[in-house]
Amino acid sequence: MHQDLVRFQRRPAAGGGCVGIATLNAPKALNALSLEMIEQLDERLEEWAQDPDVHAVWLQGEGDKAFCAGGDVVALVRELQREKTQRVQPGTYATQYFAAEYRLDYRLHTYPKPLLVWADGIVMGGGLGLTAGGRHRLVTETTRIAMPEVTIGLYPDIGASWFLNKMPPGVGLYLGLTGASINARDALDLGMADRFVPRERGDELLDALCDCHFAAGHVVDAEALVCEVLARFESPEQAPAAQVWPHLDHLRSLVGKGRVEDAVAAITADHSDDAWLAANRKRLTQGCPLTAHLAWHMLKRHRHSSLADTFRDELVVSVQCNVLGDFAEGVRALLIDKDKSPQWRHRDVSSVPAADLGAMFGAPWGKAPGPLDDL
Repeated sequence: MHQDLVRFQRRPAAGGGCVGIATLNAPKALNALSLEMIEQLDERLEEWAQDPDVHAVWLQGEGDKAFCAGGDVVALVRELQREKTQRVQPGTYATQYFAAEYRLDYRLHTYPKPLLVWADGIVMGGGLGLTAGGRHRLVTETTRIAMPEVTIGLYPDIGASWFLNKMPPGVGLYLGLTGASINARDALDLGMADRFVPRERGDELLDALCDCHFAAGHVVDAEALVCEVLARFESPEQAPAAQVWPHLDHLRSLVGKGRVEDAVAAITADHSDDAWLAANRKRLTQGCPLTAHLAWHMLKRHRHSSLADTFRDELVVSVQCNVLGDFAEGVRALLIDKDKSPQWRHRDVSSVPAADLGAMFGAPWGKAPGPLDDL
C-alpha cells in the first residue's frame, strides 16, 4: 500500500494538544481521489474524531494547482471493463468506490470537531464533496469549483443533489445542468464557502491555528478559538468579481421551466455573448443527454430529503451510471482516448425514453440492505 497517497501529521499546538493535518498527496493527478485515498482518509478522520488530543482538523491538497480535481474516474472505467471480461458482476467496484466516497463525505458533514478545508486551486466533483462537508470552507483567489459531470455521463453526485438545493432557486439546477465553473466570490455568494483567505496567507493561518491553546488529554470547545483566528485572516474584499450573481435573474428565467427538455432548450438557445454563459451553453450542448435528466430529477427528488437519504439514492444512480449509462463512454472520450467525441446513447435530451431514465433508479442489490443503510 502507498501510505503517502494521503499524508497525515499531528502538529503540536499551544497547551499540549494538536491539529490534525491531512494532505491529499497525488499532485500529478491533481489529487484525484482513488479508493485507497478515500479509505485512508476516512480511517484517520474516524481515529482523530475519538482522539482527545486532536482539537481541529485541516484538510488540504499537495501542490499549487488543485485541492482535488475529483474522483479517479479512469480507475472506475478500467475496473468495469475488467469485470466484464472476467465475468464479475458489473458495478461491483463502482459500488465499493462510491459507497466509500459517500461515507467519507457524510463523515465530513457530521464531523464533531472543527474541520477546515483549504479549497485552493481546482475543486471539482469529488473534491467538492470533500469541501462541502467542511465546517470551515476556505477559498482563495485561485479557487475554481465545478461539477462538470455532464461532460463524462455522470451527474452532480457527492451530496450535490442535496446541497445544490440549498442555493438560491434555480442556480443549483443551472450549475448542475451546465457544469459551470465558479470562483471564490461565487462560492461565498452561493453558500459553498465560508471565508476568503489569500493563498499566500495559508501557511500563516495554519501556524496561527497551532498557536491556539488546545489542551492535551481532553477536548475543549475549540470552535470559538478557530473562529477567532479565521476572522483575523479572512479578506472577502480581495475575492474576484462575481460571475453568478450578475446573471441571477437570467439564470432563473432559463431554468424556470416545467420540463428538463424546455430548460435545456432555453439554455442552448440563449444567444448571450457573455463568455461565462457561452462556455456553459457549449458544455451542455455537447454533454450527455441522460446526465441532464438525472441532474433535473435528482434535485427534484431531494428537495426535502435528509443528507443521508440523498447519499443512499445517489449511490444507486451512480452505480447504474457505470453499468447502464454513458459514464464509461464519457470517460473514454475525455480522459482515456481523449478524442473528445463521445457517442452518447441518446441523440439529445428529448430522445431519452422514460424507461431508460427509470432504470437508473433501480437498486442493483434489489431488496437486500444497501451499503449505506447505516448512515
